[in-house]
Amino acid sequence: MKNLKLNLDHLYPFISKDQINSIEPEVTKQLSVIHQKSGKGNDFLGWTDLPGRINDGDLSSIQSLAKEFSDKVKVLVVIGIGGSYLGAKCIIEALTHGFEIYRTSHRYPVVLFAGNNISEDYLKELLEILDDQSYGVVVISKSGTTTEPAIAFRIIRDHLVETVGKKEASKRIIAITDSSKGALRQTADQEGYRSFIIPDDIGGRYSVLTPVGLIPIAIAGFDIKQLVKGASTMQVITEEKIPFWENPAALYAAARNLLYRSGKNIEILVNYNPKLHYFSEWWKQLFGESEGKENKGIFPASVGFTADLHSMGQYIQEGARNLFETTLSVENPHYELVIPADENNLDKLNYLSGKRIDEVNKMAQLGTLLAHVDGGVPNLSIEIPRINEFYLGQLIFFFEKSCAISGYLLGVNPFDQPGVEAYKKNMFALLEKPGFEEETIKIKGKLQ
Repeated sequence: MKNLKLNLDHLYPFISKDQINSIEPEVTKQLSVIHQKSGKGNDFLGWTDLPGRINDGDLSSIQSLAKEFSDKVKVLVVIGIGGSYLGAKCIIEALTHGFEIYRTSHRYPVVLFAGNNISEDYLKELLEILDDQSYGVVVISKSGTTTEPAIAFRIIRDHLVETVGKKEASKRIIAITDSSKGALRQTADQEGYRSFIIPDDIGGRYSVLTPVGLIPIAIAGFDIKQLVKGASTMQVITEEKIPFWENPAALYAAARNLLYRSGKNIEILVNYNPKLHYFSEWWKQLFGESEGKENKGIFPASVGFTADLHSMGQYIQEGARNLFETTLSVENPHYELVIPADENNLDKLNYLSGKRIDEVNKMAQLGTLLAHVDGGVPNLSIEIPRINEFYLGQLIFFFEKSCAISGYLLGVNPFDQPGVEAYKKNMFALLEKPGFEEETIKIKGKLQ
C-alpha cells in the first residue's frame, strides 16, 4: 500500500541538500527528546504512541455506540471549540459528500457544530433547524467552563429537554471530558450522560485520535479503524530509529525551520480540493497554537486553489518574499468526469475535450507551483493517494509529529497556549465576572 509522500524538489533552489544535512543533528536530537519525553511540555506527549495503543475492542465499542446513536437521531450537534471540534470537523468534511445537505435522504446523522463562536444569530438559526429534527449532542470540554461551548451547551441542552423531556435528553447527550473533575464531569455524573475521557496527557489540538474526534467521526458514519490504522502506519514511519532522509516528519520540520531562519516566516498550506478546506483550518490551529510563542514562529495561512489564485494569487506571485508554500496534493479523485466537445467552440475549450477535470486541475497545480517558484516562493509538496480514512489518519499523525519537532527546533513548548488566556481575561473583566473585580476597574479605566 502506498503512503504519504513528501517532495522537496522545489525547495532546492532556495535551500540546499547540504543545508538540510547540516540541520540533521538538531532534528535528530529533538526527535529523541520527543520519544524520551524529556522536553518542555513532556506531560502532554501521550499522542506520540497513541495510534499503536488503540485496540480494536475500544474502536468496536465506539462503533456500537455510533450505530445506536445513528438509529435514534437524524442530526448530531457537536459542541466544542479549538481542538475539541476542528479535528472531527476536518475529517468529517473531507469524507462527506460535498452537497450532502441537499440530498433527500441521509444514511447517517448530519453533523452540525456549535460552541465554536458566540454569535447570537448562529445559535438562534441552529435552534430553528433543531426544532424540526430528531437530534443528539456530543459536548466536548475538559473543564466544562470554557465560555463558548458552555453557553452553547446550556442553550441546546435546554432546547433538547424541552423537546423530548429530561429522561430522553439524558440518553441523547454524550459528554467527553475529564476523568474526575470539572463542571462537565459533574453534570454528566448527575444527569447520567454517557461519557468518555479526554486523556490528561493529550492536549486539544493533538486529540483527533481520542474520543474527542473518534466519537463524532464514527457517528457520522466513517471508518475509525482505518483512520487509526493510517495514523499507526505513520507512527512507525516517523519513529526515532527511521533514518533522517526516510522520515517525512523530520524532513518537513527541518525544511520549514531552515526556511524560517532564512526569513520566510509565513507558510501557506495549499490544497486543490475543497474537501480539504477544514483540514487546513485544523492545521492552522495545530501549528499556530503550538509555535506562536515568545515572539517566534511561522505564521500558518491557507488557500484553496484554483479559486484563491483569483484573489491571493497575485500577492503570492509578486508580494513580499517572506512566505513559502506547502501544497497538499491528492493523487486520485473519487470520481471521473470528462470535458465534452462543443460544436461551436465559442469558449475555445475544445482543446480540452476528452480530458478529465482532474488532469486540468493537476496541470493548474503544476503550472502554479512553477510560477510561484520562479517568483521566489519555495514550495514543499505532500501527496496522498486519495482522500479516505486511512490517508487522513496518516496526514493527521504526520503533521502532529512534524509540529512537535518543529516547535522544539524553535525552542518553544509546542504543547501549551498561554497567549489564549489574554482575551479571556479582558472578556471576563468587561462582563464583570465574579472574581475579576480589579480587572474590571482597570479595563474600564482604559476605555474612558
